[in-house]
Amino acid sequence: MTVTQTQVQTGTDTDTDAGGEAGELPADLCATADVPHPRPDGRDRYTISEVASITGLSAHTLRWYERIGLMPHIDRSHTGQRRFTNRDLDWLAFVGKLRLTGMPVADMVRYAELVRAGDHTFEERQELLRATREDVRRRIDELRGTLAVLDCKIEFYADARRASERF
Repeated sequence: MTVTQTQVQTGTDTDTDAGGEAGELPADLCATADVPHPRPDGRDRYTISEVASITGLSAHTLRWYERIGLMPHIDRSHTGQRRFTNRDLDWLAFVGKLRLTGMPVADMVRYAELVRAGDHTFEERQELLRATREDVRRRIDELRGTLAVLDCKIEFYADARRASERF
């Protein structure tokens, strides 16, 4: 399964789906393969403070994500309180991975828009992710070079200390 593919659980069958219900983003199994959810589907309604606690994101950030279009439409209770689902937690886990890559927020929002637009956007989504992957690889190479310099300096000081202890 590639990063652009998703699976949505519907009843007892698993279907490949671009977006679930209207306005919803799919769960991303690539980002959350081994992360168990606190509640089973169907009883998976979380308040914004619970989601903040689970994800480590602030309530302000979660509201901002919704406002800029990075989050799908979030259901509301009869009192207007946001109610997040396991699918929302999966999406937030994926967004967290994208954040770690250094992907600009505008590109993350664009990706979310493409996901909501449907299957015909696979190619554009894939290109966005490929460009991000290349940027990550370039940064990893830079960090490896930096790590080599640090290792060299650490070894230099260890050798200098050993030499000074001999005299």
